[in-house]
Amino acid sequence: MTTTSPHPDSPSPAPLSHVPVVVVGAGPAGLTVGNILRAAHLDCVVLEAESREFIEGNPRAGVLEEWAVRGLRQRGLADNLLERAQLHTACEFRFGGEGYRFSYGDLTGRHHFVYPQPLLVTDLVREYVDVRGGDARFSVRDVELHDLGTDRPSVSYTCPRTGQRRLLLCDFVVGADGARGVSRAAVPPEEARTARHDYGVGWLALLAQAPPSADCVLFGIHPDGFAGHMPRGPEVTRYYLQCPPGDDPQNWSHDRVWTALRTRLGAADAPPLAEGALIERRVLDMHDYVVEPMTYGRLFLAGDAAHLVAPIAAKGMNLALHDAFLLGDALLGYLTGGDGDGLDGYSEACLRRVWDYQEFSHWLSEVYHGTSTGDPFRAGTTLARLRRLFTSPAAAGAFAEQYLGTAEHY
Repeated sequence: MTTTSPHPDSPSPAPLSHVPVVVVGAGPAGLTVGNILRAAHLDCVVLEAESREFIEGNPRAGVLEEWAVRGLRQRGLADNLLERAQLHTACEFRFGGEGYRFSYGDLTGRHHFVYPQPLLVTDLVREYVDVRGGDARFSVRDVELHDLGTDRPSVSYTCPRTGQRRLLLCDFVVGADGARGVSRAAVPPEEARTARHDYGVGWLALLAQAPPSADCVLFGIHPDGFAGHMPRGPEVTRYYLQCPPGDDPQNWSHDRVWTALRTRLGAADAPPLAEGALIERRVLDMHDYVVEPMTYGRLFLAGDAAHLVAPIAAKGMNLALHDAFLLGDALLGYLTGGDGDGLDGYSEACLRRVWDYQEFSHWLSEVYHGTSTGDPFRAGTTLARLRRLFTSPAAAGAFAEQYLGTAEHY
């Protein structure tokens, strides 16, 4: 939430301290900004509601685009990633009982990096705290943002060890605490527009203790609903199953899950799926939103606090890093040289890529879900799109450009 300065009659906070930047949220965006600042020996404080152990183990996204990895490498944040990540150069669409491999590596010379988000977060935390000496405070409670519309913002929180309220004076606040965090809620409705889209479908997100059943991502396009297969390591595979929005994961027993996956991902001459225990089951309602602009006063939103793109095209972590690169460099320019151009142009520069990725996600959703709507017109146009992808070099090139995130964003 946002308030004016703490009321004088409220319990006295611990003695005030000043830091140039307070980052709320220790995800990829917040930690990357913190690392950029610490590399220039600028102080900042990262506040995180969860424990360090939790954020280093929370299973999340795992696909990174080349430009994102290049940006991490340029900032000294990609050593483990480059050593351990898998490289993917193809995906496969399965529909009509057949498999159609799309080798975007052969087409473009580009690839994806597969590196689960918990590993990246672990790398970023270690670099920020243990190597660069950054100040990260975990398991904090009741974070509040104050005086964001002034040049003297502050952030207060409850210390988990002492139960004391603490107050940090700062020059800027980075809101990188996700869709349900306090930062997004701190922007007054009259100061920003939130554009929303609901796809009307759910995805059952599954993590299986089983080796991948193919060397690439599989997209199952089936009248029963979409299914996805995403390798996450030699012994773990991420699966998705389309389901009704708001469905209860408990409705999906082990046998029901694997029966649906075999049906929706089935293809002639394809080997059977490697089955295993399901170590995660949760339902995601497919929706998007974009907050415009991504700034309010001295508050700068980044990652899911500013925009949510459904995991349809695996773009979320990439967008968070794009925000972080732009924002970290812009804060650096202002704090070290008084150059405010980067901060002034931050929102506009981010939103060009955000809207491009949202449009692609919207297009791809129709490919994934069109045949399961029961509408013969949408089913027919979905199959037309898929056939075009494998018969038109121009269509294949356009898809590869968007899938890999290689388009320029003017």
